Order: sequence, then C-alpha cells, then structure tokens
Amino acid sequence: MNVLALLRPAGGRLLLAALAGAGAAGAAVGLLATSAWLISRAAQHPPVLHLMVAIVAVRAFGLGRGVLRYLERLIGHDAAFRILGSLRVRLYTRLERLAPAGLADFRRADLVQRLVTDVDAVLDLVTRVLLPYAVASLVGVGSVALVGTLLPVAGVTLGVTLVLVGVIVPVLQSRTVRRADGRLAPLRGELATASVDLLHGLSDLTAYGAVDRHLAHLDEVDGRLRSAGERSAFATGVSAAVTALSTGLCVFAGLAAGAVAVRAGTLSGELLAVVVLTPLAVFEVAGTLPAAAQHLAGARAALRRLGEIFAAPDPVAEVPGPVPVPGAPSGPVTLRLDRVTAGWVPGRTAIRDFSLTLEAGSRTTLAGPSGSGKSTVAALLVRFLDPRAGSVTLNGADLRTLDPADVRRLVTYLPEDAYLFDTTIAENLRIGRRDAGLADLRAVLAEARLLDWAESLPDGLETLVGEHGAQLSGGQRRRLALARALLTDARVLILDEPTEHLDDETARALTRDLLLAAGDRTVLLITHRSDVVPGVDQVVTLGRAGKSVAAPAGRS
Repeated sequence: MNVLALLRPAGGRLLLAALAGAGAAGAAVGLLATSAWLISRAAQHPPVLHLMVAIVAVRAFGLGRGVLRYLERLIGHDAAFRILGSLRVRLYTRLERLAPAGLADFRRADLVQRLVTDVDAVLDLVTRVLLPYAVASLVGVGSVALVGTLLPVAGVTLGVTLVLVGVIVPVLQSRTVRRADGRLAPLRGELATASVDLLHGLSDLTAYGAVDRHLAHLDEVDGRLRSAGERSAFATGVSAAVTALSTGLCVFAGLAAGAVAVRAGTLSGELLAVVVLTPLAVFEVAGTLPAAAQHLAGARAALRRLGEIFAAPDPVAEVPGPVPVPGAPSGPVTLRLDRVTAGWVPGRTAIRDFSLTLEAGSRTTLAGPSGSGKSTVAALLVRFLDPRAGSVTLNGADLRTLDPADVRRLVTYLPEDAYLFDTTIAENLRIGRRDAGLADLRAVLAEARLLDWAESLPDGLETLVGEHGAQLSGGQRRRLALARALLTDARVLILDEPTEHLDDETARALTRDLLLAAGDRTVLLITHRSDVVPGVDQVVTLGRAGKSVAAPAGRS
C-alpha cells in the first residue's frame, strides 16, 4: 500500500502533532539543561537577579512540556483515528466489491484478522513510528547544535551516538529479526483461522476422532508465533542495552572533555553541567527509536496483507457508462446464459459451455452433485462473477453493460447459508427494505408461512433470533430468509439449497411454500435433490464437468 496516500486524510494534523511533540521534547531538554545551569550557578551565590531569567525559563519549560505533550497526544491520536476510519471505509468498500467471488482465496478468520489486527497496526505506524522519528529528528538536531556550540567534542559524540541508536541499531535489528517480525501478522491470521475452524467444526472433528490432530496443529502454529515473538523481544532487549550504553558514553565523554575544557578556561563551570546532563534528556526521546523501528517491521507486514486485498482482481469488470435495464423496473424479466464458461479461481473452471434460459414467471430446478457448478450459475446471474466466455443477458442486455446494483435490484440470491443477524425478526426482515412498515412485514411472513408462529411469540416481531439465528429451527431460518427476499422488489428469486438437511416430506412442504410465496416471480431453485421439487417447468441437471441436460417438467 502507498503510505503517503494512507496518511493524506490527516497530513496537516500529523504535522501539527510532530511540531507539538518536538516542542514537548525540546521543553524537556531545555528544562534539564536550564535546571543544570541554574543549580550550578546558584551554588556560586550570585545576586538573585542574575538567576531570574533561568528561573522563569525553568517554569516555562515545565509548564510547556505538559501542555505540548497533551496537544501532541490529542492531535496525533486524532490524526491516527482519522486515518484508521478512512482506511476501514476503503477496505469495507473494497470487500463489498470483491465479495463473494473475489474472496475465494481468503479464509474468513484470516480476513477478520486483517480487518482488526492489521488495520490497528496502522495506529502503531502513526503513533509509534512516524511521530517518534519526526520528534527525535527535530530534537536531536537541536540538541547536537546546543551541546556542540558549548563543547564540540561532546556535540560530535552526541551526534554519533544518536545516529547509532536512531539509524544503525534499527537497521541491524531489522535485518536480524525481519523474518520474525514479518511473520507475526501472518501467523496471527493462521492461528485465528485454525481456532475458528476447530470451534465451528468441533462436532464433526469429534465424531471422526480428529480433534487431537487439529489441537496439535494449533499448538504448532502457536509455538511458531511464540518463537517469533521471543526473537522480536530479544532484539528489543539488545536495543535497549545499546541505548543505555550510548547514553553513558555521552555522559562520560562530556564529563571528560568538559573537565579538560574547564581547566583550560574555554568552558565555564556552570556550563559543564549542561554538557553532561543534556544527553540524558535527549536519549529519553531517542531511546524509543529502536522499538519504533521494530513496530515498523510489523506495520509493514500488516500493510502488505491489507495491500493483498486491494490488489485482488475484480471478479466483475467496472462499467464506465452502464446502460438502463431494458423493461425495468416493473416489466417481465428474462435471463439467459449462452454457452458460458466461468470459474471462481483463475486456472480452475467450474462450468463450461453452459446454456440456460429463465423465462419470466417460470420455475426452474438446477440440480447436480456438489462441485458441479450450481452456485457458479447463481453468481453469474446476480453478477457476483463475470463469464470467461459466452454471455449472460437480462432482457437481451449483456450483464457486463449494466450496473451490478441495477441487476441485484431485479435478481435476488438466497444462498444456502443466508445470514441472520443477532437482532429482532423485524430488523432482519428490514434488511430487504429499510422503509418496510409493520403491514409489509406481516404480509411477507404470511407468504413464507411464518406469521402465525411469529405472532405466537411473547415479543412478536421484536423477538431476538440470536447469533446466526440460533434461536430458530433450520426450517424457520430458511423461511425467515425467504421472507426477507420477498420484501425486496426483485422479479427473479434464486434459491440455493433451501431444503438442505431436511427430510423428504419436510423438504417437499417447504418447496411448495417457497414456490407459492414467490407468486409471479421467476424462480431458480438450486438443489442436489430434484426428486423433492414439485411444480417446476424445467429441470436442468449439471454434471461434474459443468455440462447440462435440460428436461421439461410439467407443473403439478
């Protein structure tokens, strides 16, 4: 990712934060230097008026340090959170464009890790890397100039040790632990993915006796993550030791060279304290730079992982000037796939040379075993995916010339795992149409044969469904998702495996209700069990190679 483009939303605030931080650090250096001079000079018992400027300066530096430090934290974190907000919006917008076809190469848990931990690494980049380096650079140059003016040898020593701590040590540290720090973010993603897989598949893993194997894999990933963290922590400890030694070297060099200068009469005694003690304040600022450089390695790895999302190829081509949908929005809708070849992952083909026609108001069953390409057909019809060859048309217009949003207003896809949010029945329904009133909600629930059940609940439509609809049965979840689809203005309903995990009798009853509730809409029913689908106009069977055989099926 382009770091400059990332920082652009808060560039002015970052500059103000850096100036405030430099002012606060400069005030800390000034406070120590002025206090050292004041104490040394006061020991000589001069008239008090000779000390007034230094006394006022000490008070100003003391007050200014606190105020400027507060401003730096306030402005710096405000800038960081603005950058985070902008990045999250860009990331969610990108994911919305990629989903679902463009995310086939990403695991869900790993995506969550990127959305949370990797995005938060941007906060470290701003507050723990960029600002500390900017502040240390400004204060370091000023301090070297001050000490060098008083005693050139001490100034050179301070400059060299600052370069050692701020540049050389971080470079060596980066080369030493680059692999460890660079692996932290991917390993966290791998650990999160393995943990989620274990939790979601625990019942199946237990049934097949595979829990121990997955726990061993988790332990192995955790061990690699722990080892990477230990190597990173070791480098941090070495850097801290080098910083402490550099500080001591500056103090010793200043004391030795200063004593010679005082004896030679080229440096006053009270300024010797300034030369000796100023490096202590400077290294309080510079001492954070090795850790900042280490945060940079982790932030770069996180930004690289975020960049993979932005670099993922679009599953559908952007339409520069989309044409209106012919006959929309209230006219009949006919969909056709003509000799289509398509796939989710480059290099893999899900369907090949496939043709299908969905006439307005028709009922079609698309059957076939798992992996035959049924969901790929659905993705093509709602333009989650573009064909590699052939064409998909809506009322004669190629879908690649239409706005995807216009297509999805007319064609609604109800996947097998339609998501129910952890909120009320009413709010889950209103996802289909936000302005739907109570009468609209009751109507679609009645069409889905859920109204009597919903009204029998103590809280009615305000009943919470639980996470993923956990408080509902499988059939109730599917009917509620259907009611949500019916609430839209879609003219075509694509129902993907609506009877999965149901017995034959229940599946037939649910299918009859689905087709009845669809009214005059066009329905494509995707299933691997065509024997339980009554009342359809045609049955299209997909084989393993993505080929199809269509057969009429008179309505019953």
